[in-house]
Amino acid sequence: MSGGGAAREDGVVVPLRRPGRPSGSTAGPAPGSSGEGGGAATGEGRADPASSARDAALEAARAAVRAARDAARAARGPAADLGRRARRATDVLARRVTGDYEVDELGFDRELTEAVLLDLLRPLHRRWFRVELRGAEHLPRRGGALLVANHSGTVGIDALMTMVAVHDDAPGGRHLRVLAADLVLAAPVLGDLARRAGITLASPDDAERLLRAGELVGVWPEGYKGVGKHFRDRYRLQRFGRGGFVASALRAGVPIVPCAIVGAEEVYPKIGDVAPLARLLGLPYVPVTPFFPLLGPLGLVPLPSRWVVELGEPVRTDLAPPATADDPAAVLDLADQVRETIQASLHELLLHRRSVWR
Repeated sequence: MSGGGAAREDGVVVPLRRPGRPSGSTAGPAPGSSGEGGGAATGEGRADPASSARDAALEAARAAVRAARDAARAARGPAADLGRRARRATDVLARRVTGDYEVDELGFDRELTEAVLLDLLRPLHRRWFRVELRGAEHLPRRGGALLVANHSGTVGIDALMTMVAVHDDAPGGRHLRVLAADLVLAAPVLGDLARRAGITLASPDDAERLLRAGELVGVWPEGYKGVGKHFRDRYRLQRFGRGGFVASALRAGVPIVPCAIVGAEEVYPKIGDVAPLARLLGLPYVPVTPFFPLLGPLGLVPLPSRWVVELGEPVRTDLAPPATADDPAAVLDLADQVRETIQASLHELLLHRRSVWR
C-alpha cells in the first residue's frame, strides 16, 4: 500500500494524515484557518463535524467487517457442515441410481464409503464408544501393510470401529480393507454394503493382491472363535489358525502392525448360546446376552463401553529370507510372536483401565 493509509486488524484502512494537511506538518490549525472557526479543531476542544462524520463512518465499516467475519464463522459451523455432508451424500446416492460411479476390482466404492457409510458409523465411534486410537505413528502413511487385531464383540463390530478410527484419526486418512468371512459377504444387503465399504473375502489371494497394490489390510485371525467366545474368556486370545495372514505379508514384503482392542468385549457380553437354533439357521452361534433375547429388539442395543485401539510397533517382513513364506514352521512362529505381542498389549491396557464405561 502507498503512504496514504494503514490497514487495521479489522481490515479497515485508516488515513495516516488528515486531508488538506501537509504530511510533515505538526498539530495545529491548517494554513488559512482562523483558529476560531472554519471547521478546524480549536484549543477549547470544539469538534470538527467532518472529522466526527469520518470517525462514525470508520466505526460503521469496522462493525460491518466484524459482522461479515462472524457470519463466515457461523457458515463453517456444525450445522453448515452437516448440510454440506447431506448434500454430498444425496448427490452420491443419486449417481448410484443412474450407474454413474466406479468401484475397484473387488467392489470397493471409495466415494460412497467416504460420503455415506463412514458417516453412518461415526456416531457409534465418536459418541457411543468414544474410541481412542493410540500409536497412530506406527501406521505407514503409504504403501502396503497388514493390521492384525484381536477379535471380540459377538457381532464383529470391532472391525467397523477400527475402520473409522484408522480413516479419521490416523495421519493420511487411509481406508482399512478388512478381510471377512464368507458368511458376512454372502448375507443379503449386508454383503453388498460390506463390499462397497472395502471389505473382502479373507483369502490369501485377495489379501496378497491388496497388499501388493499398496493397500492397508486388516485381519482378525481368531475368526469366529474370537468374536463368539464366552464373556468369561474375554481378552484371552484364541488360536490364530495356520498363520495364512503372515504368509501373505511375507510374500508381499509389507510390515505387520499388531493391534490391541479393549472395550469391544463388553458391547454384547455373551453368556450362552442357542446351539440348536444356530444349526437350523446355519450360523456359527446364536448368542445369549444379559439383555438378548430377554428384552427382544431392545437387547440388540450395544452397551456403551469406552474403547481403546492401540497400534504396536510394526514387524518387518521384508528382511526375512525369500523362502520364509513357504516354511510352515517359520510362518507359525512369526504368527505366534504377533499373537503374544497383542496379548501383552491387552494385559497392559486392562491393567491401566480405570473403568469399562468412562
